[in-house]
Amino acid sequence: MPTLTVIQGPDEGKMYELPTDEPQLIGRSGEALPITDNTVSRRHSELTPDGDVWYLRDLSSQNGTIVNGVAIKDRIRLEQGDEIRVGATLLLFGDPNTVDRKPSVLITDDFEIEPEVETRITTPSDSYIGADASDDPDAAEAAVDHLRVIYTLTALTARIVNKRELLEAVMDLVFNEFKPERGVIMIQGATLDEPLVPGVIRYANSPKPDEDQTIHVSRTILDAAMVGEGILTTNAMTDPRFVSGDSVQQYQIRSAICSPISFGDHYFGAIYIDSSTQNHAFIKEQLALLNAVGQHTGLAMANADEHLKRVNSERMAAIGETVASLSHSIKNILQGLRGGADVVEIGLHKSDLAITKNGWGILRRNLDRIASLTMNMLAFGRKLQLELELARLSKIAEDCAQLLEKQCYEKGIALIVDADPEMPPIMVDPNLLHQALMNLLTNAIEAVEPSVGVITVRVAFNESRPDPNVPGAMLRPAATITVIDNGPGVREDKLAWIFEPFNTTKGLKGTGLGLAVTKRIVYEHKGRIRLESTPGKGASFRIILPADLDTMLDPSATSNRQGPQMTDSLGLL
Repeated sequence: MPTLTVIQGPDEGKMYELPTDEPQLIGRSGEALPITDNTVSRRHSELTPDGDVWYLRDLSSQNGTIVNGVAIKDRIRLEQGDEIRVGATLLLFGDPNTVDRKPSVLITDDFEIEPEVETRITTPSDSYIGADASDDPDAAEAAVDHLRVIYTLTALTARIVNKRELLEAVMDLVFNEFKPERGVIMIQGATLDEPLVPGVIRYANSPKPDEDQTIHVSRTILDAAMVGEGILTTNAMTDPRFVSGDSVQQYQIRSAICSPISFGDHYFGAIYIDSSTQNHAFIKEQLALLNAVGQHTGLAMANADEHLKRVNSERMAAIGETVASLSHSIKNILQGLRGGADVVEIGLHKSDLAITKNGWGILRRNLDRIASLTMNMLAFGRKLQLELELARLSKIAEDCAQLLEKQCYEKGIALIVDADPEMPPIMVDPNLLHQALMNLLTNAIEAVEPSVGVITVRVAFNESRPDPNVPGAMLRPAATITVIDNGPGVREDKLAWIFEPFNTTKGLKGTGLGLAVTKRIVYEHKGRIRLESTPGKGASFRIILPADLDTMLDPSATSNRQGPQMTDSLGLL
């Protein structure tokens, strides 16, 4: 059971256990966790569980809710070790004896002095390595080294479009080249009115549990960076700009660099690094290099924004196509329902039971179609969560056949289940697998000709056995479900996209979701689905499932098992 521990404030030392099935209120209200801190609002913030995941949101409290040093505006997901500040109370989410305390960033406002620095470089950089670099061997060597850094940075920013990954990679490069003790990349919020928030926090050596884990950054330095000025303080302890302030002197920052992350006139944030090592003072050339790093990072972030815009545009186009396809299918089903209802109404008006039964048959078929469409839409549109349990595939196949028995009878076709009676149960999600098999069988029923159609569902099991292609290796145990029909088959030009969503071979009768959902369900089971078809000679859909899925999904499983090596291939293709 997750816990909240008060690590600072009037109730320090108190621990609250969080039940996994109900939200918890933080505040001074009688229904909230009992906190005596007068700076906490009556209804300050709310913790909400979702399975094993907890979320936190501020309830428009007077002092706000701060997580890891950053004030939250929307609901956020909590992780073990997160620190939550409400008023003067600091809470630790998770077991304090096992979780690692997370570093945080605090922007200090203890002085308001115009930044007058001994080294000031604006972006674009007006000096880099010096005009006389060719006459100075050390400067020339530094220029070559800086060029190497820029080349490395260009290579990684060109291939990364995810902003989080980009900032992590940039911080890796900065720590490798500048050797700071601490560093943080501060990111501008969605608007200029929003405060800077830490995007990446890094320590060269993790602070000890009894050490201050907060990086204190002067707002004056950040403000200068956000107007395009890189700042270097080679010895902040004696810098006259900080005589009246405490942020630098209190936290013993002897050398610090802060450079803007910018592209054109847009500033995304700043890179800040510092060191308290006396013999490790940053120099002017490093400031110029970090400014260049900030400019390349800004270009990459601008590219990431453009990429996101393109993705969103393509997503909206895909949504439009999806809505159009579904609307077309739903319109056809509604027309069928309306037609059936008209026939039922005529039968009732004439008191003719035969006509009414005929109309009800039309209604029932279209109700089945819209129910199937709804289930497939739900499966296709949400993240599937497998609920594994031991189940017999033969029982799932028989249940599906029983549900479709009336349809087969009305069409005059045969549906045969051929299952191995000795087959052991395996770990699957029976409900999802039932849906996948129903999609295949429904397609087969619609494909075969009335009175002569035959559909066979074959269920088999293969024990683990030696891999003929890899000496000493074993093929994993697997189960197969094969749906065979004697319908017209699938044309060769349609095989390539048969499993793609919204592509159908059934004209107005199909939605193109059934096979796409079936494939997704099978792949979630770490299995495969294959189609074999010859035009005019029927089709065969074969589902191949690993019989040891519970082992494959076990996060504690390793590849160094005792006994023969098991190959990843199912060996049944």
